[in-house]
Amino acid sequence: MGSLKKTDEEDFMSLEETKEAILYVNGVRRILPDGLAHLTLLEYLRDIGLTGTKLGCGEGGCGACTVMVSYYDQLHNRSVHYAVNACLAPLYSVEGMHVITVEGVGNRRSGLHPVQESLARSHGSQCGYCTPGFIMSMYALLRSSRSAPSEEQIEECLAGNLCRCTGYRPIVDAFRVFAKTNDAVYANRSSGSFPEGEFVCPSTGKPCSCGSKGLNEDANVKEATTCINGYSPISFSEVDGSSYVEKELIFPPELLLRKLTPLKLGGFGGLKWYRPLKLQHVLDLKSLYPDAKLVTGNTEVGIEMKLKRIQYHVLVSVAQVSDLNSLNESEDGLEIGAAVKLTELRNFLIKVVSQRASHETSSCRALIEQIKWFAGKQIRNVASVGGNICTASPISDLNPIWMAAGAKFRIIDCRGKPRTAAAKDFFLGYRKVDLASSEILLSVLLPWTKPFEYVKEFKQAHRREDDIAIVNAGMRVFLELNDGKWAVSDASIVYGGVAPVSLPASNTEGFLIGKFWDQDLLQGAVKVLEKDILLKENAPGGMVEFRKSLTSSFFFKFFLWVSHQMKDKESFPENLCLSHMSAIQSFSKSPTTGCQNYEIRKHGTAVGSPEVHLSARLQVTGEAEYADDTPMPPNGLHAALVLSRKPHARIVSIDESGAKSSPGFAGLFTYKDVPGGNNIGPVIDDEELFASEIVTCVGQAIGVVVADTHENAKIAARKVHVEYEELPAVLSIQDALRSNSFHPNTERCMAKGDVELCFQSGKVDRVLEGEVHVGGQEHFYLETNSSMVWTMDGGNEVYMISSTQAPQKHQKYASHVLRLPMSKIVCKTKRIGGGFGGKETRSAAIAAAAAVPSYLLNRPVKITLDRDVDMMISGQRHSFLGKYKVGFTNEGKLLALDLEIYNNAGNSLDLSLAVLERAMFHSDNVYAIPNVRIRGRVCFTNIPSNTAFRGFGGPQGMLIAENWIQRVAVELKKSPEKIREINLQSEGFVLHYGQELQHCTLAQVWGELKSSCDFWKTRSDVDVFNKQNRWKKRGVAMVPTKFGISFTLKFMNQAGALVQVYTDGTVLVTHGGVEMGQGLHTKVAQIAASSFNIPLSSVFISETSTDKVPNASPTAASASSDMYGAAVLDACEQIKARMEPIASKKQHNSFATLARACYEQRIDLSAHGFYITPDIDFDWKTGKGNPFRYFTYGAAFAEVEIDTLTGDFHTRTADIILDLGYSLNPAIDIGQIEGAFIQGLGWVAMEELKWGDADHKWISPGFLYTCGPGNYKIPSADDIPLKFKVSLLKGNPNVKAIHSSKAVGEPPFFLAASVFFAIKDAIAASRMEAGYNEWFPLDNPATPERIRMACIDDFTKPFAGPEYRPKLSV
Repeated sequence: MGSLKKTDEEDFMSLEETKEAILYVNGVRRILPDGLAHLTLLEYLRDIGLTGTKLGCGEGGCGACTVMVSYYDQLHNRSVHYAVNACLAPLYSVEGMHVITVEGVGNRRSGLHPVQESLARSHGSQCGYCTPGFIMSMYALLRSSRSAPSEEQIEECLAGNLCRCTGYRPIVDAFRVFAKTNDAVYANRSSGSFPEGEFVCPSTGKPCSCGSKGLNEDANVKEATTCINGYSPISFSEVDGSSYVEKELIFPPELLLRKLTPLKLGGFGGLKWYRPLKLQHVLDLKSLYPDAKLVTGNTEVGIEMKLKRIQYHVLVSVAQVSDLNSLNESEDGLEIGAAVKLTELRNFLIKVVSQRASHETSSCRALIEQIKWFAGKQIRNVASVGGNICTASPISDLNPIWMAAGAKFRIIDCRGKPRTAAAKDFFLGYRKVDLASSEILLSVLLPWTKPFEYVKEFKQAHRREDDIAIVNAGMRVFLELNDGKWAVSDASIVYGGVAPVSLPASNTEGFLIGKFWDQDLLQGAVKVLEKDILLKENAPGGMVEFRKSLTSSFFFKFFLWVSHQMKDKESFPENLCLSHMSAIQSFSKSPTTGCQNYEIRKHGTAVGSPEVHLSARLQVTGEAEYADDTPMPPNGLHAALVLSRKPHARIVSIDESGAKSSPGFAGLFTYKDVPGGNNIGPVIDDEELFASEIVTCVGQAIGVVVADTHENAKIAARKVHVEYEELPAVLSIQDALRSNSFHPNTERCMAKGDVELCFQSGKVDRVLEGEVHVGGQEHFYLETNSSMVWTMDGGNEVYMISSTQAPQKHQKYASHVLRLPMSKIVCKTKRIGGGFGGKETRSAAIAAAAAVPSYLLNRPVKITLDRDVDMMISGQRHSFLGKYKVGFTNEGKLLALDLEIYNNAGNSLDLSLAVLERAMFHSDNVYAIPNVRIRGRVCFTNIPSNTAFRGFGGPQGMLIAENWIQRVAVELKKSPEKIREINLQSEGFVLHYGQELQHCTLAQVWGELKSSCDFWKTRSDVDVFNKQNRWKKRGVAMVPTKFGISFTLKFMNQAGALVQVYTDGTVLVTHGGVEMGQGLHTKVAQIAASSFNIPLSSVFISETSTDKVPNASPTAASASSDMYGAAVLDACEQIKARMEPIASKKQHNSFATLARACYEQRIDLSAHGFYITPDIDFDWKTGKGNPFRYFTYGAAFAEVEIDTLTGDFHTRTADIILDLGYSLNPAIDIGQIEGAFIQGLGWVAMEELKWGDADHKWISPGFLYTCGPGNYKIPSADDIPLKFKVSLLKGNPNVKAIHSSKAVGEPPFFLAASVFFAIKDAIAASRMEAGYNEWFPLDNPATPERIRMACIDDFTKPFAGPEYRPKLSV
């Protein structure tokens, strides 16, 4: 084999005839010009106007950017269709292929595809930002499947897609109709019987024949899962795949005939992109460019270049090199080409396992299982075997298996000289491998296993699906019969996640060889292992004790698994206790089932009907527009923030020379350039738009750079050099308490009765004192903060389109910093891709930062934050510290509560005082306590300011309460549910802040839930299970909630709306609320439609705009439907009153003719409606008043199962009942409940924020480690309860809100605490078996680390004692 000389680069292209680079997008041929090698497919698609494909994270972790790619496989004469993450796919990697985006699947004008239609009518889209990604993942599965997929395949294809709104259940139900038919799955699951009548389809909300029937005189009663009317493909061909509609996009004929050619193309900054087709070409290029990076799917290199800022100048795509894509069987084993995709490998291994003797394929089965949990489907479809190996990640899922299985790596150099390296010797150090710069990995040789040779995989992550490992392992043992006993002839134990490389436990391996496979071997090996795997206290990644314990747990599981495999073998002793079998039963998930039970109370034409979200059809087709989808004008600029890198420091100097010479740079703006005031803040002006002298957190804005492209703006911002003089930093609540660091004037106190007297009296039998640490939570809305600002009339007016819950705040901030009157600034918001409180205040400063250059340069400026920046700077849910003292009787009656609570506000006050106050209001949860004293303070710390998040402090206060309730139960040896029940508040009870409960349905909700979940029977069943299973434990819990509805600041409880009736009978509504997925616009439209007695389709809700409705409060506090609905109704009633004289003549057969007649009579058909929430007031001087209009009550039951050896858990059942009065739209309300519950589940059990503080010294001080989906894990579709039931309390109208409804957004969130306390119940069962019966603390989130380390056993004791409490950033 020859090689190229460096002076003869052109020879590569002369080896093959070259053609123009082309790409088909949605059936349209496009020529790809040279110079775009730096672009991803996502950037290209959005640049050509296909904005349905969204940027959610930029690292392949959320699936919002999913598209389908098709290419023609010449070898097998068929097309291959698969889903990819467009945010990682290099543009040129899809050259010669067909890309279908959501726009190419279907649209409103030409018709929706069945997959879009099903998702829309199943209420599977709320904010809609993630929706196109889900559509494309499912669409790719359907097109690539010869026949209908299984339910397991459907759920698996969604593993790489995240949703923050819906709770996933309606998405899974919507796609389930495409699965292989099984009517039983979709049948009505209710045990109750209903009178005869029509059945209401849960998908459409309309009568149909898809399930059981049920109707009564007052309401349509619905209880079922999903419609059984399924879809199946109408045709299948090897070229086009499966088709579900006649006009399905076909595979372009040109691409069938087109021969692939090598590519040599360039990109920004001199980047070179090569696509060789032959191995020789690859070797020649490697000779020419020794530092060239080989890529297949770009899933690692793309992240390195984007997030780690690593620069590669030459990229060589080897995806089309046939010699690197081979899969061959031989007598010795398998040869797997280095460029083979993981999906392809798994399918091949499944085929091999089905065809060969079982004893030969133990390694294959381990790889199949491990690949299943490797990233999401979109990543597996493009990621290669060789890429994963050569990345040499210390947490690679596959490398420990290659090493343990005795695999060998075939390597070839530029001269064509091959060599072989054992996998165990290949990894030299952190991301260093035994490859010279002139060598490449050619293939992997995987030997067959022998009889009595066993290979097993292990992995524990924060989340089962689409997550990197905390610790993983590959283990192999070969047993031989020796003197009538089975002894270890060979062994290999390899761990990932415990060292800079995948690490063989060499001493343990040596210990095992020659030993008999018995209990002595187990005990001895575990002791050797403890010293074999060493982790330093502040090792990167933290969780040292947990990671150490997992090494022992995994080996124990391996020992039991091998023993189970050998149980029927000759002379093998029966040493496997039946209760220990639970340790080796792998998690297998049955399809999830959902049940929704509600009544329909119709009021007029639309109110009360389970209507589909008004934007659903726009969202499923990608036609719904968000802030970042707004086209940039030709002279527009992009902005990027210059951010502090220190938690507390004095700015010494700012050097912008590097930025000025950066391509496309148009300006840097700092505090000196702000035309108006630089001090900002939603309550008090204690923040700076741009830091002037002192920075008080990492991520604080120092300035803003504008440039011609988003990427150039970011590059220039990074080139601004800031010198600091560091100052002492306060990084946690404990730091704040030690240094007396509080925001001024934030002390609060409220009291009822006399706490001190009660404790001293003889009434209290017992007193408990303790602390509760409550973790924070990232909002993780799928759409990051984005605003576009432009001027008009030479800068006399400023307009902005923003992703915000509070357009008025954007208007106010821009007015302040530009020194313009608010009347000259307009902020518009059509919809936002999720908010949850995170876009209530923190988004305003980001928009204001973009407004400064836009105003000064008189040019449009767009700012869209990258996911990591958004998470770092925009604040999270407040962490809390609660210190309680509670007194109670021996019967469990609560008598006194003395509570101190502190929240971590960060570096500015923002809304932290109001958050603290609501936490104090809710610190009783639902419990009648005659003597209460609650004191609170707001801590100042040097982290970015925390802010509003769904529940607004209420969940934190209630979680503290439920912690001490559970402790009281343990102290009295009673069920927590009994303690809760005997202390429930009831009608007329006066709360600790003086408000009397009216229309209290708490007892009814609790009783119905107890009956629905059959609590005591389930409790008994769980106890039986726990006695029979040592290493898996189940737990149950029932938790109630009471959530006050209103802004706690009185003046914010006001709402305005503008209603306009046109002469064609249609109605335009504009109100001050923002649609963020919660269905606000849909409910408001229903109210207007019912008021005018017209169809819902006749009402249109316009964008929210500050020039239509002024001075609007943020869309928050769950009160928007109440307030804006009432304001719209007020406007409608005004218009109806004006129309009445004409209408009373009854000469009009339609609303349109009536409107026309009124117009001709010069009657004003436009009205401004207004509403103020009545009967609310609170005085902090006395600590008494009525801060809330009413309360929403609810309760939830959960049953969970934990793996005590690893900390893994899943929710078996969740049963929720909420009192929502007469629901305005039960389908939307059900969606809010499910979404809130799953978001709450993330808070209590999965989502952990890790900051650089005293407990996390491996993180730079003040930095947020968990600033992207790679390290921060929100629930996925795999995490929803296996049985998920939601019911609305029937027959309880709410007299205090519009049409007898109740607010729904925030109240259900806390009910996920039922999962948390069910986990704690399961842990208690494990501890009890180990002899530990006393109470123990468990902080949220109850991550695998916290679950596992609380389950004390012989594998945790060497590393942590019974009192061990994993570290938490609070």
